[in-house]
Amino acid sequence: MIVPVLLAAAVAILATIAIERLGGQAGGLIATLPSTIVPASLGIWGADPAALAPAMDAVAPGMLLNAGFLWLWRVIPPRIAEARLRHRLAKITGLTLGAWLIGAVAIVMLGQVVVPTIILGVGGTLTLLVVGVLGCLTLRAAPSGRRSVGPVTLLARGLFAGAAIAIAILVARAGHPIAAGVASVFPAIFLTTMISVWVSQGEAVQAGAIGPMMLGSASVAAFALAARMFMPWIGPWGALLAWILAVACVTVPAFLWLSARRRRLSPGAP
Repeated sequence: MIVPVLLAAAVAILATIAIERLGGQAGGLIATLPSTIVPASLGIWGADPAALAPAMDAVAPGMLLNAGFLWLWRVIPPRIAEARLRHRLAKITGLTLGAWLIGAVAIVMLGQVVVPTIILGVGGTLTLLVVGVLGCLTLRAAPSGRRSVGPVTLLARGLFAGAAIAIAILVARAGHPIAAGVASVFPAIFLTTMISVWVSQGEAVQAGAIGPMMLGSASVAAFALAARMFMPWIGPWGALLAWILAVACVTVPAFLWLSARRRRLSPGAP
């Protein structure tokens, strides 16, 4: 289990630096590339191959829940009139995480007693694509950051991501694959990104990344659907194939669409 956990921590740190360096649009898409879900899928598959399919099916609704989590970071801040930034962020964090936990419990219950998991996976992925497009319809400034994020913040991102993957693997071993799938996409990176980018770069960088991150999240759901098909067939190489397909079918088209739309609506914009 230690290898997937360490790998998740490393990719969390490397991926989320992109927002500060490349701006909200490109950085938001790069930060939502299938990253920590790759070691999660490998860890769950290694712990219990039979748990892989239902766990990966739960990823799509989990990422849809994460899109809602990001959307709350867009709509709640203007409604929190708190003078001190620390107190304001604490309130926003509590509200958004509380909403996520309620949604996570609902997904696990649906997958266990109501809806076949494959329906959750396919339906969640398609809904996530629609939600992501809607989240990008309003053109927002997406500047790059001007300050570097400190090592403590980067370490926190890695620790949160690694802990989420460790919990997911342990839950899968305990015989709860749907809960494992949801746990594997706990919004550790999203949360630390929203807070750290806001504190270090300002609200504009954080807000500009939300729409692209919502749309880019669909690549993680697409990876999960592909991994549940290919990994039982060709093992760990199935994760690589799933990653390539997810990026080619979701991330690249999303980047091209967002770039073309920004050029059309804001002539002269990069």
